[in-house]
Amino acid sequence: MSPSSASFRLGAYYAALFVAVGIHLPFWPLWLQDRGLSASDIGWVAAAGYLTRILASPVIGHLADHGGERRRLMIRLAMSAGLVWLLFPLADGFWPVLALSVIATFPFAGLLPLGDTLAMAVVGRHGLDYGRARLWGSLAFIAAATLLGKALGSWPITALPWLMSAALLLTTASCLGLPDLKVPRHEGRPPSLRPVLLNRLFLLFVGSAALNQMAHTVYYAFASIHWKAAGLSDMTIGLLWSEGVVAEIVLFAVSNRVVARFGPAALLVLAAVGGVARWLVLGSTVSLPLVALAQLLHAATFGCAHLGAIHFISRAVPQGLSARTQGIFAAIAVGLAPGLITPFSGRLYEILGGGSFLAMAGLSALSAVLAWLLMRRWKPAEQIVT
Repeated sequence: MSPSSASFRLGAYYAALFVAVGIHLPFWPLWLQDRGLSASDIGWVAAAGYLTRILASPVIGHLADHGGERRRLMIRLAMSAGLVWLLFPLADGFWPVLALSVIATFPFAGLLPLGDTLAMAVVGRHGLDYGRARLWGSLAFIAAATLLGKALGSWPITALPWLMSAALLLTTASCLGLPDLKVPRHEGRPPSLRPVLLNRLFLLFVGSAALNQMAHTVYYAFASIHWKAAGLSDMTIGLLWSEGVVAEIVLFAVSNRVVARFGPAALLVLAAVGGVARWLVLGSTVSLPLVALAQLLHAATFGCAHLGAIHFISRAVPQGLSARTQGIFAAIAVGLAPGLITPFSGRLYEILGGGSFLAMAGLSALSAVLAWLLMRRWKPAEQIVT
């Protein structure tokens, strides 16, 4: 397979997957609210999605490393998630919605980190720019969020589960075209992850990334609800979400140069510092010009954090441990940490409204401290275990 073909196929995968993300992140809380769930209920549903990753990501990472498979497993995961979403229109009330959220999240939780490990392997083999493949996902997110925001002016929010299912089945089709790149199969017991998990540099990395993810919980669960209560239209809300991703795309378009200039650890510092500024603005005002300006910092809070994490694992961890390490990282930083705090974020939003963003700025500040310590102690070309 030529480098251009590999890049195109990775881009198609990210585009299909992030159509689903662009439908889900901005508008899922509005669907939950339409089903009669309170802010606390929505917080628990969001938390369940995060906490499901604690089990799903390591299990799927273990299957991938043990069997050496990437593409075939991703096809099964995407198809399973798409079929489960067809059941959401039948769910009525908090408990059925919560149960289905857990079931739907399990295959989806492993799909993105597994796709990232495959993408980084393909990038390394063909000398590609990861960011330029990944930016197609960001473009797809913008298109999905913007178009759905406009469509919801005439469509009912009840259409959302059907759209999610269609997007995930499209993702299944895109996985069929991915490079069938395998890593050596582990016969018998795979190498232990213990040296990685107990390494002080890895703990600093995970701690900083986890705090950064925790700082996003109010945003992901309640930004759309908060802006709608302030009188913004669905179209404007979709554009605000999309605007942040535009900034992310610009970053991804030059990601090789950015990573080479700053290094993974410094990118984590930039992500955290950007979070402090972003959440202070969102917690202080609903003025559209200021909110729009703060949304540009998504390039830092998400884009820099994502590039920093992907490149840290790629450089610091041997390839044979990469899928499991990515899975453990996702379980802790993207699952456990935000999952534990999201119910409290829901309660905090009920009490403080937009002021709850200010607490998130404090979490970003703590993330910056840990990322700075990592930057001081780790050399970017150094593997933390051999």
